[in-house]
Amino acid sequence: MSSTPPAEPFQPLRADDPAVVGGYRLAAVLGAGGMGKVYLSFTPGGRPVALKVIRPEFSEDPEFRRRFQREVQSAQRVQGLYTAPVIDFDTDGAQPWLATSYVPGPSLAEAVSTYGALPLRSVLLLTAGAAEALHVIHAAGIVHRDLKPANVLLASDGPRVIDFGIARAADTTALTGTGVSVGTPSFMAPEQAAGAAVTPATDVFALGQIAAYAAIGAPAYGDGPSHAVLYRIVHEDPDLSRLPSELRPLIARCLSREPAGRPALTEIIEQCHALSAEPLRQGEDWLPQTLAGSLTARQRLPEPARTPPPAAPTPTAYSPHVPAPGGVDPYAPTGFGPASAPTRTAPVRPEAAPAGPGFPPTPPPAANGQQGWGPSQPPQRRKGRGLLIAGAVTAAVAGLIVLNSLLPDGSGKDGSGEPTAGNSAASSGGKRPDPQPAEYKGIDLTENYFVMLADNPPRPTDKKGSTVGSKGDVFYQPRVLNVVDRDEIGTGNGKLVLLAGGQQGSLGSCRSETRYAKSIRLDQLGDGSQFCVLSDAGHIALATYRGASGGSDPSKYVTLDLTVWRNAEEPRKKG
Repeated sequence: MSSTPPAEPFQPLRADDPAVVGGYRLAAVLGAGGMGKVYLSFTPGGRPVALKVIRPEFSEDPEFRRRFQREVQSAQRVQGLYTAPVIDFDTDGAQPWLATSYVPGPSLAEAVSTYGALPLRSVLLLTAGAAEALHVIHAAGIVHRDLKPANVLLASDGPRVIDFGIARAADTTALTGTGVSVGTPSFMAPEQAAGAAVTPATDVFALGQIAAYAAIGAPAYGDGPSHAVLYRIVHEDPDLSRLPSELRPLIARCLSREPAGRPALTEIIEQCHALSAEPLRQGEDWLPQTLAGSLTARQRLPEPARTPPPAAPTPTAYSPHVPAPGGVDPYAPTGFGPASAPTRTAPVRPEAAPAGPGFPPTPPPAANGQQGWGPSQPPQRRKGRGLLIAGAVTAAVAGLIVLNSLLPDGSGKDGSGEPTAGNSAASSGGKRPDPQPAEYKGIDLTENYFVMLADNPPRPTDKKGSTVGSKGDVFYQPRVLNVVDRDEIGTGNGKLVLLAGGQQGSLGSCRSETRYAKSIRLDQLGDGSQFCVLSDAGHIALATYRGASGGSDPSKYVTLDLTVWRNAEEPRKKG
């Protein structure tokens, strides 16, 4: 236990800190970590948020950006009582950022460092709450991968697990070999330290580490150089002799070196209740009095600095309640699902910088004295104005004549009133114009069902009496090969292409790839894996695999996100 007084929760902004990020005026610095810096800001309605700005080193890595966007969109699906939900984000700007709800409490690392180990009841409530948070996170198809005391915040009404899944964005990027640390060795699972597959059981190991740290006041595998700690995690049993005797069996199972030997999260919660002498209920008294009293300082929030915004805001600087062009307002009443995630792609003009916390900027006056967004133009001199107008009219008429001569019947349309193929080809240099993509999130494709890309929306179909997949553009079919399950996703009406891990999925990449297959095994796919579907009818789709149903689910299915470009190519005749 340290005699050092608790650190001030709000640090003032420094000269190198931005004043505004994504339209959010910053009020203070909350902390910094391996992936970025965290600031305090506020929504338009005055609710505090924690805004994490990703480090420039990561921002420059294209693979990180792709993974970060995917993980943030997945994190939006997590809405648990023991998590800090994602409020807003920008993954495309000069420096990506992520905003979550603000939790007025210290991290477990800070609390233990300042006040020492927690009493048994607090440890049980901490473990049960964190297990419930992980249950919700795993249900969204996310493995936390970096659960540690710094990522567990202690609020007055229970713990909050933060930064779930974000560490995966930095995994296997170019930065992992350059000294940038993402994970925390003392809280890694053996399979994670050995570079093996990471599963939900990996988070159970970290949860056991969290519980032991809270009860002992130190890591279960000790301190020291990273390589020494990792060696002990992989090869040795932890010293649990300082744990309360009631906790030892449960934490020992959580810290099993074999993932299969670790308990399920629901069992952990049940065990916590069974070990408590009184019913476990989160409330104002769940923390020791000295620690609970320190939370008051974190509820006195500083105001954003009343300084003018920067003259040239960053490309991410959109007002939080003014959606980017083509984006979706994150404060609209449609909820925070992946389908409503804001897409921010274009920078704001310097004169459109936010005028205050959460309020839209006032457009500058245009040349005619009205409000407008364009740059001010000097008034034209009256001398020669008539000649200019006459010249413009003449040029416009000439252009219309030339354009009309290129159209089949002078209208650019055929008898049906639709644009003619000849006209479209002429405007695109003789090539078929690219169709607009249609996106469909969270399609649950049950076994022995298929979807057709031409359908809007594509609906899983089971045609009785037909061969599974014989007419489907994408189907899911269980197979058994040499007594081993080889479930696969296939096509009966085209070709599939499994994209490489670092390959950016797009219409262009789907057109250019020639590594065709008729089916893809499920064991070749992970959460976020992408493959192309090229149907014989000329439709192209980019499919993103979002996981399969669990063993406890009564039905068996896979979940896909589809981006469909209909009539992207000429129909192909089956050979």
